[in-house]
Amino acid sequence: MVHVVLVEWAESAGADTAEQASARSTEKLTSIDGVLSVTSGPNIGDEDLQGGFDWMLAVHFRDKAALDGYLPDPQHVEVATFLQESAARIVVFDVAA
Repeated sequence: MVHVVLVEWAESAGADTAEQASARSTEKLTSIDGVLSVTSGPNIGDEDLQGGFDWMLAVHFRDKAALDGYLPDPQHVEVATFLQESAARIVVFDVAA
């Protein structure tokens, strides 16, 4: 399972918001049971197809049960709250991998 989060930062977000989001995501989410890996960062492609999104988070899980346990986990809630408070728009997409 892969949990993908796309974020467009709010105009009020600071210049270091993406860096803070990546650091918090790595620090907090990797300790959650069932999380296999965490990848995040700004778009680095030249295709100009990001649709206004500035930053992406991908969390790989052992299985669907791990994703289900992750959602209410306090570490996830802390990261999600930071993202929600800093974002103009967020899209979340979960896929089987």
